[in-house]
Amino acid sequence: MLEYLVVVAAFASLIAAIVYIRSMFKGNTKPNKVTWFMWSIAPLIATAAALSKGVSWAVLPVFMSGFCPLLIFVSSFFTKKAYWKLSAFDYFYGALSAMALVLWFVTNDPNLAIALAIVSDAFAAIPTFKKSWSNPETESAWPFIVGFFGPMTSFAVATICLSAS
Repeated sequence: MLEYLVVVAAFASLIAAIVYIRSMFKGNTKPNKVTWFMWSIAPLIATAAALSKGVSWAVLPVFMSGFCPLLIFVSSFFTKKAYWKLSAFDYFYGALSAMALVLWFVTNDPNLAIALAIVSDAFAAIPTFKKSWSNPETESAWPFIVGFFGPMTSFAVATICLSAS
């Protein structure tokens, strides 16, 4: 029964991405392409790895955490209203994020891999945080608000399942 909570969170993530994309097409939201692209890579790699190890529906939250940013990234190319000019600052943090992902990929230590994936996400977020601080009207809060819901449901389900064992 608890697995349905994870499905609900995945659906909520998709709805939040659609709301964000709709806001882009209205000209209200202007995503930083570096951030959204980098946020899509690690979860999609992790999804492929999990599927290759036989994980089934339990990988859905990980998949959605990469798929939704990828939808936003790809959609940003289909509307001129969503244009945000990238700078050297954006590319610098995108490169740092990519380097952390490469290190994450080549490490054999699971704890270090988790830490590097988190560092990669943090570096990828910096351009959007900077943009949001200086131009708050160019962002929509919904994907970020719902972005907390998905992991919290996964943690809740995992905690309940572990305590029941």
